[in-house]
Amino acid sequence: MPLVTTRLAGSVLAAALLIPAATACSSSSSSDAHATSAVTTPAAPPAATAPPATAPTTPAAPATTPPPAAKPSSPATPKATTGKGRSQSLVDGSTAEVQAVGNQNYSAKIVNKGSVLATLETHDTDAGLDGNGMFVVLSMDGTVHSWMGGEHQGPGTFQLAGGWTAKVTKVGELHYRAQVLGNDNAVMGTLEADQHDAGAVANGVYIVLSTGGEISSHM
Repeated sequence: MPLVTTRLAGSVLAAALLIPAATACSSSSSSDAHATSAVTTPAAPPAATAPPATAPTTPAAPATTPPPAAKPSSPATPKATTGKGRSQSLVDGSTAEVQAVGNQNYSAKIVNKGSVLATLETHDTDAGLDGNGMFVVLSMDGTVHSWMGGEHQGPGTFQLAGGWTAKVTKVGELHYRAQVLGNDNAVMGTLEADQHDAGAVANGVYIVLSTGGEISSHM
């Protein structure tokens, strides 16, 4: 009987030894679990850094505002419109101020010492002026040609520069007509000076007929 109790006590002792071992193992495993959880929680902060990445995108919105600053370029357009006309010196020292008047027509103001002496304007034809011995032709392309002398008093038939011939006739008061003749007296063109002088360009020859019947030409 005593032998049996001794074995039982030993077995109880062994069981008692086994229990702490088990608890020791379980405690170590739980500590490991706590350790791993402590390691995983710091991984969350990198995810929190993602919002700062969106923050730089908000300043990008002001970058769209600079386009309105390009509007100051618009004042350049008035500069382009200010230079409509041009000036050209004439043989008597006066100036012709030429500018477009629309429909591919031009006007020229004859200015001397700030005063406008006369105005020419093309109306789908060349324009001419007899200005006290200075003759001016404003062409349909806006060019101006001036000269002095070479005039003939009509009516009559006269030789012009470039081999042309002009037959000048009186039609009425302040109204003369000049027929420009070519070979075989064929009529190549006509100038009508009716209440205002007339001008023409014929193959590089400039012609003016005044309302007083005076005609002049120049190359």
